[in-house]
Amino acid sequence: MTKENQADKQEFSKGLEGVISNTTKIGYVDGQGGRLIYRGYDIRDLAEHASYEETAYLLLYGKLPDLKELADFSGKLVSYRDLPADVLDRIVDLPCPCHPMSLLRTGISLLECMTDTCHTAENLDSKREEGIKLIAQMATLTAAIARLLKHQSPVSPDHHLSHSANFLYMLSGKRAEPLAERVMDVSLILHADHGMNASTFASMVVASTLSDLYSSITSGIATLKGPLHGGANERVIQMLMSLGSVQEAETYVGHAIASKEKIMGFGHRVYKTYDPRAKILQAYARDVTEMTGNRRLFEIAEAVEKRVTEAYSQKGVFPNVDFYSGLIYHSLGIDRGIFTPIFAVGRIAGWVARVIEYLEDNRLFRPRAVYVGPIDLPYLPMEKRNFS
Repeated sequence: MTKENQADKQEFSKGLEGVISNTTKIGYVDGQGGRLIYRGYDIRDLAEHASYEETAYLLLYGKLPDLKELADFSGKLVSYRDLPADVLDRIVDLPCPCHPMSLLRTGISLLECMTDTCHTAENLDSKREEGIKLIAQMATLTAAIARLLKHQSPVSPDHHLSHSANFLYMLSGKRAEPLAERVMDVSLILHADHGMNASTFASMVVASTLSDLYSSITSGIATLKGPLHGGANERVIQMLMSLGSVQEAETYVGHAIASKEKIMGFGHRVYKTYDPRAKILQAYARDVTEMTGNRRLFEIAEAVEKRVTEAYSQKGVFPNVDFYSGLIYHSLGIDRGIFTPIFAVGRIAGWVARVIEYLEDNRLFRPRAVYVGPIDLPYLPMEKRNFS
């Protein structure tokens, strides 16, 4: 092995774990302290006081908006909500029963082809404007897909409602209770950004080639679809619904601990303490399950959390954001297949903000790989090859 190969091996970090790829002012995940920061603001303050529209503006522009800026930004989101009819028609005509995330990815690709310009924006202001349009249309497209999968007609946006309230309205066709609107708003805020996660990184890699923003976002959706990134909350609610009582939950966790089985919704690659997003959603889950008659599921979730944290908290294993988000969505009557698309409805603001920021000082991503194969093999003519 050459000295260069040896140097490569010394620098090798599987999955790029711990490797610093860029600088950012957008968000910070404090894994040891259990804090999540957006542009200097603690996520707990944003979840308590801000709206999703304010949070998206903060991520995109680097500051909280004043009244006029928020009104203008919210007005833009409203103006961009409607989808071209051809997008929905083509999704309906797809021949296979695709995963909702595949339909969402395809829908975003179709939107790029049906814009007035259908070209790569040349400047960052144009890209940001496209991003605002995508933030609005991601919600409309997700709600339409949810209804189409239930053989229901899509619901047109209500331009008098906030982003989250309108999203719930488009899902059900009915105006939601104030608590449901607020918890959806908080959920989208909590999912809006989370450091250099896989889908954010994928979006930035595509953008670094100077491809279009739609391609960047479809790569983020495709990455989020993977069960190691998005989708864990689907498996959490499946687990909780399979448990009939608190006693059964305690027994299940005991067996899982004894056999060292993974319990969905616990542990995080970065957080070594309680995920702050999970702590926020826990309180809302209690209220939402009470409102919707799902209190038993919340009690089961609490029992699972208690047993798992008793066993593993000293190892830094606590509930993550997926543990309570699925319980909330289920209690709001949302199908499991739409849980991960909702993740994208929130995260789209972070994807766009990170892409725009990176392009301000762009450099094509080009990591290396450590070659561990053979070198200097002789080429053999076909008649002399024997691979048995």
